[in-house]
Amino acid sequence: MIKLAQKFCYYVFIGLALLVLIPPANAAKRTVSRSTVTARGAVLVDTSNGKVLYSKDAHKRILPASTTKVMTALLVLEKLSLDSYVTVSERATGMQPSKLNLRAGEQYRVRDLLYGILLNSANDASVVLAEAVAGSEWDFVQMMNQRARQLGARNTKFANSSGLPSKTVQYSTAYDMYLIFRQALKNGFFKQAITMRYKSIYSRDGRKFNLKSHNKMLFKSWKRTIYGKTGYTRAARSCFVGHVTKGNRSLIVAVFGCTKRWDDIYRIVERYGGVDL
Repeated sequence: MIKLAQKFCYYVFIGLALLVLIPPANAAKRTVSRSTVTARGAVLVDTSNGKVLYSKDAHKRILPASTTKVMTALLVLEKLSLDSYVTVSERATGMQPSKLNLRAGEQYRVRDLLYGILLNSANDASVVLAEAVAGSEWDFVQMMNQRARQLGARNTKFANSSGLPSKTVQYSTAYDMYLIFRQALKNGFFKQAITMRYKSIYSRDGRKFNLKSHNKMLFKSWKRTIYGKTGYTRAARSCFVGHVTKGNRSLIVAVFGCTKRWDDIYRIVERYGGVDL
């Protein structure tokens, strides 16, 4: 009787060991858990019907960093002619990098400075454009916040046109940045500009700048490309808001506060958006 009991215990032990050591056949297809996404806040939305396909603290306050420039670009496109010239102020030249190192008194077409902020995330170009629209960056920021409220982004407060760290409180949410990006995407110039890997721009006097997009997904060998705007500061960590097409639909993904930005985007878009990347 004792031997039978010992045998039974032995086989139970072996069975349990096999269950632990050998993964089930469908293990590779398990749903990606929220814990594998490093973003502090993230959202994926199907713009055709507004359906939220994935959400992680999407309404939690985050620092937008240079994704702020999506709102800057949107306002500039709504207020200025693309082929008009604007003049660089002394104040604009004092911005921290990333920047183009513009010179006070130089003139540039609005479209070229927009390429500068959307591809190279140029902080000096952001200030030049803000001043051209509103007279001062401070007045432009008031316009940014008013426009955000009009778009339903009620948990957003911008402090400057660039997204650089500020003494004034600034914040947004992944969902609010989705709303802002969705509106910007309706503009043909914006939609085209974020697809560009490289672009050369010139001052009115012919000074040339060779731009390269900060969006590394434009240079990856993925099956599909996700077009959008990056952001980074130490406090904000890595950020991104952008879109990818799925048939005749557009999916917008926003991730903020990431330690593994590109991995987060890949996981969210492929698993929850059903897009083969």
